[in-house]
Amino acid sequence: MKHGLFLPPFDGLADVERMADLAVLAEEAGWDGFFVWDHLRYSSPVRDILDPYVCLAVMAARTSSITLGPMVTPLIRRRPQVVARQAVTLDRLSKGRLVMGFGIGDDYPGGELACFGELTDAVERGRALNEGLAIFQGLVSGEEVNITGEFLKAREVAFKPTPYRSSGIPVWTAGRWPNPAPIRRAAKYQGMMVIQMTEPEQVNQLATKLREAGADLDDFDIVVWGQRDEKMVYREDERYAQWEQAGVTWFLTGPGPFNLVYEEVRAYVAAGPPRY
Repeated sequence: MKHGLFLPPFDGLADVERMADLAVLAEEAGWDGFFVWDHLRYSSPVRDILDPYVCLAVMAARTSSITLGPMVTPLIRRRPQVVARQAVTLDRLSKGRLVMGFGIGDDYPGGELACFGELTDAVERGRALNEGLAIFQGLVSGEEVNITGEFLKAREVAFKPTPYRSSGIPVWTAGRWPNPAPIRRAAKYQGMMVIQMTEPEQVNQLATKLREAGADLDDFDIVVWGQRDEKMVYREDERYAQWEQAGVTWFLTGPGPFNLVYEEVRAYVAAGPPRY
């Protein structure tokens, strides 16, 4: 099981150089990945927020081995063709270390959809995400794309260059356990980031549902967002081994989103991933 940091570029981390320094430190400390939240607004007391893609570009330029990616981007409030250009650029800059995380987004906390006139109905957001993912995947493949959907369109267009890796850029889609629609969606891609899964025993249920939806679990990442220690320091904990034995391939954790203090986060990152 791999261990990744999951950090928002908020407040005390709302500085590109600080985010890059943390990525360098994470690589040195033995973390496998560093994933950055994608928000335009967040609930109080969060005030300062940076764009994840700019942060990731600097992080990619200053590291050499750690996996990086946005986690997760609500594709419905970003144009998939623009994200495709950004993703290929990041993948080539990082020499194939990018993972793209996508979801339908939430209109809470902070109301970052309605205030800009974005879709707020969850079912509509799901349909729009499916269309956006199809366009994104088509464009990063380098093949001509012809899609006319309910919400989005891409006609007679092909993008070059293609990603650094001939296999393309892995896509993880997010969903709250045990909602069925995100599971069906994730089965079409390379992984699922599961939110609000609390027990390792639930992974078996998820794996069954993914297989039923057509996922090849031999080449699929099950990614769990776990809770952090209150003191922001990892303890040796047998539950990490339980998650691994249950079939989780990535375990993400990190401080935040509120009251982030750079020095405290730096100490957390320097402590390295859990040992068990």
